[in-house]
Amino acid sequence: MRQLILLRHAHAEPADAGQADLDRPLSPEGLAEAEAAGRWLAEHGLVPDCVLCSPARRTRETLEAVLGAIGYVEQRLEPEIYDATPGTLVALADRHCEAQRLLLVGHNPGLERLVAFLSSGQSGDYRGMPPGAIAVLSLPADAAIDPGTATLSAFWWP
Repeated sequence: MRQLILLRHAHAEPADAGQADLDRPLSPEGLAEAEAAGRWLAEHGLVPDCVLCSPARRTRETLEAVLGAIGYVEQRLEPEIYDATPGTLVALADRHCEAQRLLLVGHNPGLERLVAFLSSGQSGDYRGMPPGAIAVLSLPADAAIDPGTATLSAFWWP
């Protein structure tokens, strides 16, 4: 089995006048959520082989806090994650199929729809993924990432 871990960025500050959405930082609450997410991953032995992260400031800050708890891992900023559809996220994960445990740090609605798509086969079956939430999906080791092929093995939120 391999694992796909999805981490939604923690709570962010609202955009200031004229501030781009990509530049929104984490709020103090969000920083605490991100640190808690990192501790949860570490406590459950869910240290990824590779991390793909949206370039948005709030996702990068979420990842930095997580890395403070789990240690350094290979990471890459992937612009496609920002405002991604489940199909885009599947394609990214497929390109990194050599990773036994891949972490995607991104945004809703893409992440919550991806959980539904992979676990039930229907992206409309999503139930929500709060800021700072983690979904751990288990997939067959050598199989393609297809609708309904994953098992939601853990779900956590701060």
